[in-house]
Amino acid sequence: MQLTKELFNMTEKILIIGGSGRIGSSVAADLVNHTKADVTITGRDVETGIKVAEKLGNKVNFLALDLAEKEKLREAITTSKIVIHCAGPFHYRDANVLKTCIEEGVDYLDVSDHRSFTSKALEYKSAAEAAGITAIVNTGIFPGISNSMVRQGVEKLEKTEKIHLSYVVSGSGGAGITVMRTTFLGLQHPFVVWIDGKWQELKPYSDRETVQFPAPYGRIGVYWYDMPETFTIPDTFPVQTVITKFGSVPDFYNYLTWWVAKTWPTNWIQNRYVIEFLANVSFKMTNFTDMFSGIGVAIRSQVTGEKDGKTANYCSTLVHKNTAVAAAYGTGSIAELILEGKLKKPGVWPVEQALPTDLFEQTMVSRGVKIQEEWF
Repeated sequence: MQLTKELFNMTEKILIIGGSGRIGSSVAADLVNHTKADVTITGRDVETGIKVAEKLGNKVNFLALDLAEKEKLREAITTSKIVIHCAGPFHYRDANVLKTCIEEGVDYLDVSDHRSFTSKALEYKSAAEAAGITAIVNTGIFPGISNSMVRQGVEKLEKTEKIHLSYVVSGSGGAGITVMRTTFLGLQHPFVVWIDGKWQELKPYSDRETVQFPAPYGRIGVYWYDMPETFTIPDTFPVQTVITKFGSVPDFYNYLTWWVAKTWPTNWIQNRYVIEFLANVSFKMTNFTDMFSGIGVAIRSQVTGEKDGKTANYCSTLVHKNTAVAAAYGTGSIAELILEGKLKKPGVWPVEQALPTDLFEQTMVSRGVKIQEEWF
């Protein structure tokens, strides 16, 4: 069994759970472009999956797989070097894929974006460390690249007091309906944030703030939104405040989302059928407005602290014309580093705790990603 596994590892096989979706297929495309790995993408829709695999080229195969098929899932994991979990929404997911990877000795990445799933995954830290498995969660664009931008800023300061992360997405972001579900699922419950050195409860999509993003975005309204960064970043860096805010363009989507969060009864927002209705309506709307707004993303990371004994603000920004592709850069680059033997950190980690800044910067340059920097 061990010899067989070593032979499989030599072929650098990567399994992408949910790889026939827009985020997963974008990750597969990044791996095809930047590694020599054979990639298997999974999904429940056979016809769609085969078409996606054929479009990606002869290094990509499709495997029909439902996460409920646990033995089939285990078999697919066993023959892989890295498993990348892209099957959201992660609000609904348990950590069985990660658990199976640990049991089978396979490295693991995911594009998870919700604190409930991140918390479940981090409970396996000791087990992954004992098994020698590198498992990194939240590896997409936000969370993901955004977290590494924060680390980049923190390392430029002598002392850090405050971190302010703002995100804006144009229309659908080039992602599928799952992302729409995720947006409305994020409105279901109040959440706690780290402000002035203590945990405080906030309502989702509250406290609109206007933030200056690079062109073509300009000044955009952003709102408090529940993301894993709200608790992983305070755990990583000794800061007093961490702010995570999100907004959309066109701006009327912000007002619609705010209206739902502010006025709809809690039992409506927590109903899965209502979430599905909102996701489908939003998906149809954004498919139309994407023609005018584009499907890009912008990140703004402002780190406030001290440098040379004085108060300093380090601000980094990133803009990409396709949100799904940008997310794939975050995940694909980490998979590339693991394959090359440049990144190995047994345990389960949020990306900012696992990825050194020099490696982050190298992989972003290799993908043509420009991060603008400003001091004030």
